[in-house]
Amino acid sequence: MIERRDIFQAIADPTRRMIIQKLSGGALNIGQIVEDSGISRQGIAKHLRVLQQCEMITLTQKGREQICEARLEQLDKVVEWVNESRKLWNQRLVKLDRFLEETKKQKI
Repeated sequence: MIERRDIFQAIADPTRRMIIQKLSGGALNIGQIVEDSGISRQGIAKHLRVLQQCEMITLTQKGREQICEARLEQLDKVVEWVNESRKLWNQRLVKLDRFLEETKKQKI
């Protein structure tokens, strides 16, 4: 059984972000992902499992190799969250600005 994880767990780790970045250019096998990463194959495999559980990548067996492909549409969830957070913080900052202006006027 595959444990279901959250998309934010996928992007929380710099190694997983690096893997997603590499895969954004197209499908790669695990050896290509390990290349120039400074991380062992086992270490990359652990991160790939998390990314797979977050549905950020698909792993396909092709002969003796496992091919990884990014599912970048999953990042839309992050974009939506960021946009909603931006709206909320903009509203709060507008209220704070109004409060500060009113406080400033009261002191004059």
